Amino acid sequence: MSALQSLLKSDGAALPPKQSVSNILLAGIGGFVAIAVLAYLAQSLEAVLVLGSFGASCVLVFGFPEAPFSQPRNVVVGHLLSSFVGLLFLTLCGPTWWSVALAAGTAIALMIATRTVHPPAGSNPVIVFLTQPAWDFLLFPTLTGALLLVVVAVLYNNLIRKTNYPKYW
Repeated sequence: MSALQSLLKSDGAALPPKQSVSNILLAGIGGFVAIAVLAYLAQSLEAVLVLGSFGASCVLVFGFPEAPFSQPRNVVVGHLLSSFVGLLFLTLCGPTWWSVALAAGTAIALMIATRTVHPPAGSNPVIVFLTQPAWDFLLFPTLTGALLLVVVAVLYNNLIRKTNYPKYW
C-alpha cells in the first residue's frame, strides 16, 4: 500500500442511517423558519442579526437537535467565544495569514476546553478577519442572533418533534 493510500484509508464503517423523509423536511423547514425570523427582524430593526455560520448552526439544531453540538449552551457560547477570539486576534495582531490561523485554532481549543463546541462557530474568526468589524460584532449579530436562533429552535423543536429540546442548558 502506498503512503497516499495509507493516508486515505478509512475504517470501513457503514454510512449513518438514512433519515426519514419527515425528519428531512422538518429540518429544512426549521432552518427556513429560523433564518427567515433572523432576516425579517434584521430588516425590520435595521440591525445585523445574520451571521454566515448561522446557516450551518441550523443544520445542527434542526437536523440533529439531540447532538451535544446542537444544545443552546454550545450554540450561544460557541459563537460568542469564537467571535471574541477573532476580534481579539484581529485587534492585537492585525489581519495577517498567521493571526487568522491562530484565532481559528485558539477558538477551537477554547470551545473544547469549555465544553461549548459548536462546529459552525469555528468559522467565526475567519468571518471576523474577512469583514473586520468593530467590537459591537459581539452583540450584533453574534450574541443576539445566536440567542434568537436558540429561541426559534426551542419553540420549533418542542412544537414539532416528539422529543424535548434542549437535552441540557
